Amino acid sequence: MPDQYTFDDPAKRYPNPRPPEQQQRPPGEQADLEPRPDLGEDTYRGTGRLAGRRALITGADSGIGGAVAIAFAREGADVALVHLPEEEQDASRIVGLVQDAGRTALALPGDVTDADFCIDVVERTVAGLGGIDILVNNAGHQQWAERLEDISDEQFDRTMRTNVYAMFRITRAALPHLRPGSVIINTTSKEAYSPSPLLVDYATTKGAINVFTKALAEQVGPRGIRVNAVAPGPTWTVLQAAGGQPAEKIPHFGGSVPMGRPGQPAELAPAYVFLASAESSYVSGETLNVNGGIPTP
Repeated sequence: MPDQYTFDDPAKRYPNPRPPEQQQRPPGEQADLEPRPDLGEDTYRGTGRLAGRRALITGADSGIGGAVAIAFAREGADVALVHLPEEEQDASRIVGLVQDAGRTALALPGDVTDADFCIDVVERTVAGLGGIDILVNNAGHQQWAERLEDISDEQFDRTMRTNVYAMFRITRAALPHLRPGSVIINTTSKEAYSPSPLLVDYATTKGAINVFTKALAEQVGPRGIRVNAVAPGPTWTVLQAAGGQPAEKIPHFGGSVPMGRPGQPAELAPAYVFLASAESSYVSGETLNVNGGIPTP
């Protein structure tokens, strides 16, 4: 498998056999996903761009968050990984890969919908890593519903608290610890621009994340803190099989984008590395779309 610097045909970088219909109970386990997503375990090659930095990443047990943790560690950063307690198996694997890169890995199990936990992860990261230089708000909850009437108050509340409230609370708690040069990176989605009718509540949160990112970038820019977002297109993660898509749609997931295939988490990680590094020192308030060619505003 080529690394992130290999020049090749992006439409053919990954074989695209249709995954079988599959469903897991949320939040799901990447270890049970077929085929297994590529997080860059065997391919991501670091060049020291984040040497000495300290990162807090939510939703870091698998998928995009796991790929970002691996990439950050191989670029020289120590990493605090937030994950649900039931995601321990996947999280332990990422912890091991961070440690294999010679960096400190701090596992922080808990639920980001808990306001006290959001404060706690920041305090524990500062204590365990000596500070925070990079905050990645990536934890997400996605459950499809055919009709708005099928979305319960409980589901809507869970989606909002996971995707929006946690981002707000963790960012608010982290800001007093962020020195000039620090960065905040939020995970929005192509759903903010081209929402699926099956994901009304999820798309709503992703639009909110986009606006939050741009407003906060203006507010904290004078303090020397940059705020950006990454907007993934259809990306093959356990989120999709754990209620994010109907089972019958899984074999066709990502097939409608111009590149004709879903993205892999390993293809998202370099965008986060760019936004976290000094290479993007004049970039703030930006939403970086990594979506296989889907048009955006």
